[in-house]
Amino acid sequence: MNDQTGEKTEKPTPKRLEDAFNKGQIARSPEVQTVFVLGGAMLALGFCGRETWRLMTETTASMLGHLHATDLTVNAMQGYAISAVLVLGQCVGPVLAATVTGGLLAGGIQTRFRTTSDALGVNWERLNPVEGLKRIFSMRSTVSTSLGILKLSVVIALCYSVIMKILADPIFYSSVNVARIAGFMADSSFKIILQVGLALIVLAAADYGYKYWQTNQDLKMTKEELKEETKNTEGNPLIKGQQRRRRFSISKRKMLAEVPKADVVVTNPTHIAVALRYDRKTMKAPKIVAKGIRLNACQIREIAQQHQVPVVENVPLARLMFKYGRVGGEIPAQLYAAVAEILAWVYRVNAYRYYREQSL
Repeated sequence: MNDQTGEKTEKPTPKRLEDAFNKGQIARSPEVQTVFVLGGAMLALGFCGRETWRLMTETTASMLGHLHATDLTVNAMQGYAISAVLVLGQCVGPVLAATVTGGLLAGGIQTRFRTTSDALGVNWERLNPVEGLKRIFSMRSTVSTSLGILKLSVVIALCYSVIMKILADPIFYSSVNVARIAGFMADSSFKIILQVGLALIVLAAADYGYKYWQTNQDLKMTKEELKEETKNTEGNPLIKGQQRRRRFSISKRKMLAEVPKADVVVTNPTHIAVALRYDRKTMKAPKIVAKGIRLNACQIREIAQQHQVPVVENVPLARLMFKYGRVGGEIPAQLYAAVAEILAWVYRVNAYRYYREQSL
């Protein structure tokens, strides 16, 4: 039923996730960005706020205290402007740097510090006004707008009590000095920002969780898409099977071609056959040149008999070499003694045979 309706029920494959990431289709929450930017600004004010306040106070006092001696020429005004820009840079610079760093860090965390190559290209479909209107009035856009209104309502509700306490402060209906006003403003701002920050952290976690779930839902695949992608990435199973059989046939022919060069074939006696070869000048230990079970074992024995290669029956040794040895490799070190006895017997038989042929 799912195949007919095209329902997306399968988890996305690694290739689909990688393609989606390259296109910029990843879970991202603007609330996470806001939390990091706000946190960076708060940290900057916490470390540099006192020095910034002192600099602003001294500059303001110097400017207002020498108004009577201020030269209003063009050159003097340029100097005042440059000095004001430098002071503004010293006051705003740390906060600006901290907010930019927070924004970049938030983006890097959400993208796992990887660049989305395809997303950097120009997508002309985004400039299509019809498609833009469809996105604006789509169900997803409506849901996002509703969630945005809900988030704003939550932030206002959480900050309402703090704002009411601030408005009830005696400073609004009593005479106080400038220092008291400055302290009150700083303290009130800190309380409001702290309350908003805590609310945004909760909202950012919930929003990112929702965006992550929504992205995974969008990337899900139908069974037909999964089959097609598997075929494209791994190849046609029929072709792969043919290639596998072809490789096996070639390796089998090469293996059987080495049997006539073997010194001995150790058998099970009927189910397993292992052909060994040893050259004292070039080999450190005997090597397995061929091995097989059932039909392959029969072929190895037939080739050995045709080329007068000795066939020795040793059930445990044949099983161990077949299980732990590999074609083209040396026999396991634990089997050196057993194989040496067989090779010594083969050499004695061959020497006796050679002696008889020479005597005849």
